[in-house]
Amino acid sequence: MWGRIRRIGSRVTGSWRMEERAERTERPHNLFEAAAAYVSACAEDDQDRLDEAAGWVSPEALSFGVNELACRAVTALARERDESPGTVARALLGLPAA
Repeated sequence: MWGRIRRIGSRVTGSWRMEERAERTERPHNLFEAAAAYVSACAEDDQDRLDEAAGWVSPEALSFGVNELACRAVTALARERDESPGTVARALLGLPAA
């Protein structure tokens, strides 16, 4: 008897989930997409896109994504310039060489 009730309950909840999925037309953004959109909008001084990207994920997730993007960008530039990541980071920020 309990097994039958569980099967009925799972069918009902499953149909609700399917309706929710059908209502969503686009997938949610992940933190790396949000970080890329946020940083590119900041570089282009586009406040509307910046605000939109900031709303895609939590502030903590966005901070992590921006940090990861910065690390990857500095690493890529360091390899391209054949310099240390520290030297590249300081140059990007306009700081004197250490």
